[in-house]
Amino acid sequence: SMPSEMLLKIFSYLDAVSLLAVGCVNKRFHELANDNGIWLKLYSRSLHPKWTIWKMKSKQTETVSLGCAALHDKEPGYWKKEYIFKKTSAFKTRVMRLVKFLDPYTGLPCKNKEAMKVSGLSWIIVLKDKNGKEHVVEKPNLSFKDTSVTVLWHGTDWPCLDILSTLKLFGVTPLLPDQSIPPNKNGPRRFSLIAEYHLANLTENSVMVGADELVQLFSLSPGLLVGMWKGKNEIAFVMANLHYNQLLERSILGSATVQYSPPPNKPLLDDIDSEYGLHDYRLHLDLHGRNCVYLCGSFKCLFCRKRDIENGYVRLIVVNLKDNRKHLPIIGTLGICWETDVFKGNVKDCFVMDLTLLDETGMPFWCFSAPVHMELSTKSSGLYDYMGHIYTADYADSEGKVCIEFVWLEETKEYIIVSLVLYVSTKKVNSWYGTNY
Repeated sequence: SMPSEMLLKIFSYLDAVSLLAVGCVNKRFHELANDNGIWLKLYSRSLHPKWTIWKMKSKQTETVSLGCAALHDKEPGYWKKEYIFKKTSAFKTRVMRLVKFLDPYTGLPCKNKEAMKVSGLSWIIVLKDKNGKEHVVEKPNLSFKDTSVTVLWHGTDWPCLDILSTLKLFGVTPLLPDQSIPPNKNGPRRFSLIAEYHLANLTENSVMVGADELVQLFSLSPGLLVGMWKGKNEIAFVMANLHYNQLLERSILGSATVQYSPPPNKPLLDDIDSEYGLHDYRLHLDLHGRNCVYLCGSFKCLFCRKRDIENGYVRLIVVNLKDNRKHLPIIGTLGICWETDVFKGNVKDCFVMDLTLLDETGMPFWCFSAPVHMELSTKSSGLYDYMGHIYTADYADSEGKVCIEFVWLEETKEYIIVSLVLYVSTKKVNSWYGTNY
């Protein structure tokens, strides 16, 4: 029953976040909270002083600004949209500026954690059932590695898998971030779609990574691990493995419905080497189980001759089976750690692989973070230095394949990597360099 003029006067004392919140109360409040006069004041106060057109040195200047045609000739909510656009643009610029600093060891941004903190970035998953109802799962646990972050969600009120159709992974940031104020869960937020997964027939259509006494792990590309209670059709936890390469862009620059698509690579012309694009690759490889690291190594000067290109793949040999000087020991027993509110465990004979392949200019060429399972090979070791069972671990996506061979040494209770080969799709190479291999 309060007159609109009085409500507008009250609203004029609110900050932007509170104004957006009060606009969600009802239709009348929404219309009043879109008032151009209120938002023009907020817009004017928020801009940098170098924009002299908006400098307000006196009440007279403010009166002139608010009485101009820019106020009366615009549709309701115009200055609200302009204010949000300017604030979010400045915020994205500030965050993207932080990720320009590269780590010479990995070739990836070295200030990812700082950028995530500045942005107030978090991740959520949205489960959608077959009736269209959505279930939002927040409050994940984070584990940071050199080139990736592992995000784990668990709880006691997961919907039954039988009724679920899709799972969407979102990056979430405050719509109007303010470093002086902690992010408010109930405040306006911006969603950026990272990936969407189909859960129908999950146990039949996905790759089983492993199991222990309590859970079974199923892998969905890209980089998602779903833990199911053993003997039940219920989710125990969900684990997402996010590689740092373009992580912030995908978590911030996308929309709630469309994933962010990075710009195409601009190849550097090379008039000397006829094998351009097939030399001086660098690889950074991490094998971990979420809480522990089994292998962390960098490999330089990787190359491929034209005769090694076959079946649509470029072959890069990282660890040669016949060169025992490059064979790599694994620290600890391979497995993926998991936990819920009550239980925790470790699924053996699997791990998370973080791969970062850089081209000759140091640009990330092929990157992923994904769970990988091991299988016992039927062949026995023919190496004189290592006598034991051979295990293989393979990964494949649209951009390439990774093939690893391990030998298990019973005497020392450790794995040795005796072969590591990357197969990069020629489609990926041609798209990246604008060539035709």
